[in-house]
Amino acid sequence: MSAAMKVHVSAIRKVAPTIKEFTLTPVDGEFFPFSPGSHIVVEMQADSKTIRNAYSLLSDPMDNRQYRIAVRLQPESRGGSDFMHQEVHEGDELTITPPNNLFSPDWRAKKHVFFAGGVGITPFMSYIPEMLRRGADFELHYMYRSTQTGAYVEALRNLIGERLHTYDSITSSRAEIADIMAHCPQGTHLYICGPESLIDTVRYRGQQTGWPASHIHYEAFAAPKPGKPFVAELKKSGKTIYVPEDQSLLEALEANEVEIPNLCRGGVCGQCMSPVLDGDIEHRDEFLSEKEKSGNRCIMPCVSRAKSSRLHLDI
Repeated sequence: MSAAMKVHVSAIRKVAPTIKEFTLTPVDGEFFPFSPGSHIVVEMQADSKTIRNAYSLLSDPMDNRQYRIAVRLQPESRGGSDFMHQEVHEGDELTITPPNNLFSPDWRAKKHVFFAGGVGITPFMSYIPEMLRRGADFELHYMYRSTQTGAYVEALRNLIGERLHTYDSITSSRAEIADIMAHCPQGTHLYICGPESLIDTVRYRGQQTGWPASHIHYEAFAAPKPGKPFVAELKKSGKTIYVPEDQSLLEALEANEVEIPNLCRGGVCGQCMSPVLDGDIEHRDEFLSEKEKSGNRCIMPCVSRAKSSRLHLDI
């Protein structure tokens, strides 16, 4: 993992029934500064394999004495969230990357409207202090299940008051997304972080009602979905790599000491795009156009896989 740095786990606390918050402090020196919406990648050694997961920073960007992340224990964890919840303790050391930002606010917006689902609240925790400092017009719509994922509700209520709108599925409270969007003034930007269904709903409503695509921002750090196992043949390195059903192509490459640039690990940023020489691709990314996908000449190994039994890559 390039530019990796060691950190102490200085505090752990449960902020919701399935969510733990981890406070990280530098082993040496100071942390890099970061901007609202930034994330880090945490490297974990779980069950004899290396897992790298991206987590949004929820700290105030003005305080670089510590980084704070929140991790939800996923019901079908591939090992990452289970490792963080069960194996990481106060006083331990972890390896992380410096912060990167693929989800920063657009400060040109007349108004900012946030849609958060469950642990998707985390990037907005770093947005809000800066929004308040700048006197920006914003509101937060937070959807969660209080028996599982309702983190930071009281802290947010105390911090932003009536700008917080909560929807607890336990009480059948539901956000009327179409109505919320209909009442936004021209020049509003929308920001979504949460389950794929929430992101798809807001994006679909935006498309149906003529929202500029540049005014809709979203982020999701979902684990890659499993698929058929396949073999990746690498032309330049001469390596042949087996990719099991529960591992992404990117993870398989990293496990075999083939490092390629990456940032989001979720098929959005395009950093890991790799050239394909032969083979059928199951495209799962949000970066390539439909025309580029149909051309079958490049792949986002963080999320996409082979449809065929073998994939030839020019790496």
